[in-house]
Amino acid sequence: MLHLLYVLLATARSSLKPQRDLALENLALRQQLAIVQRKTKRPKLTKADRAFWVALCRLWPEWHNALLIVKPQTVIGWHRKGFKLYWTWKSRNRTGRPPMDAEVRTLIRRIARENPTWGAPRIHGELLMLGFEVAEATVSRYMPVRRKPPSQTWRSFLQNHTQDLVSIDFFVVPTATFRVLYVFLVLEHERRRIVHFNVTDAPSAQWTGQQLVNAFPDDSAPKYIIRDRDKIYGAKFVRRLRAMGIEQVLTAPRSPWQNPYCERVIGTIRRDCLDHVIVVGEQHLRRILRQYLEYYHGSRTHLALDKDAPDFRKRESPDEGKVVALPMVGGLHHHYTRRAA
Repeated sequence: MLHLLYVLLATARSSLKPQRDLALENLALRQQLAIVQRKTKRPKLTKADRAFWVALCRLWPEWHNALLIVKPQTVIGWHRKGFKLYWTWKSRNRTGRPPMDAEVRTLIRRIARENPTWGAPRIHGELLMLGFEVAEATVSRYMPVRRKPPSQTWRSFLQNHTQDLVSIDFFVVPTATFRVLYVFLVLEHERRRIVHFNVTDAPSAQWTGQQLVNAFPDDSAPKYIIRDRDKIYGAKFVRRLRAMGIEQVLTAPRSPWQNPYCERVIGTIRRDCLDHVIVVGEQHLRRILRQYLEYYHGSRTHLALDKDAPDFRKRESPDEGKVVALPMVGGLHHHYTRRAA
């Protein structure tokens, strides 16, 4: 402010000087400003300096002819910034549309994400049923933008078809005598149950087809079966599927991730059991797998089943007794339960 006062006093004093002295003084001042501009590429201006030039540009039409340190666009930018600050200060106490509660905004996005086929009217109706008084236009504004047509997720699609889906696959097990045994699995997707398995050292299409007959007697065959493109599933196997009314779904070549449930259970059997034993022969492998599947179905909890076992394990309360451990699979795993003393 002292600098601004000094400038105003100097301006008033200059107005009393003769025209010739005033012109020479302006020339001297401009020459000094030119020297300052050569030495300082970007001089620092205070808020008072900016206010002075903003006020001067409103009072003097030829203000831009006297600029040396700053450009006219800079002064205009200061004026616009001051305009915004002025109106922000003036409207600080005024209230507009009440803000939407963060809980409602989050709920709108959650419902839209979990139900991709729902539109704003459906979500609005659901919010009304939950006691939220909002407008339908508000729901439309806070819904996430959908770049693609609405569609259910793959998880929802598979969940709706798990009762009719099974998958099959082979995996190999080396023996102590360096033989290679083939284990055939039939996995039910709904509860991750292994409904059938068998072991052989010479698999064929006819043998594989007979395993499906053993796995699904009478009219219990599923509607779809997922398998890879192994050549073991030959013409005899395909004819057996058609006779049973089963439609096969083939995975893409070299794409085991398209049969994830079966691949996952094979990995589980290896990590939990077969990696810790040495198989002697077919009968030994069948006995080990039978013991492990008893543990797998009745005791082992699964993340996909909400930490339950495929055969619906009962949840016990603390008042039923103390916890005891029952060895399974030869002591490789344990089943924990409560028993009264």
